[in-house]
Amino acid sequence: MAVNYEKMIKDLVTPLVVHPEDLAVQKLSDDGQVITVHVYVHQDDLGRVIGKNGRIANAIRTIAYASASREHKKITINIESF
Repeated sequence: MAVNYEKMIKDLVTPLVVHPEDLAVQKLSDDGQVITVHVYVHQDDLGRVIGKNGRIANAIRTIAYASASREHKKITINIESF
């Protein structure tokens, strides 16, 4: 069963942000083994998504890693602001 990583990550991040209209999740590459996903948020929401000491970002990455490992893939998530 193929996982839509863009939708999964967007569903995880949307409740965290104040400006959901400025949220964009883009899958840049999928070379078979490694998937690269970029999350773009409003500048004011960057701290909310990363969290204190990066805990929220690590939790999002852990969930994504777990679902990717079921397909024997690795995932890289980059969080940036506009």
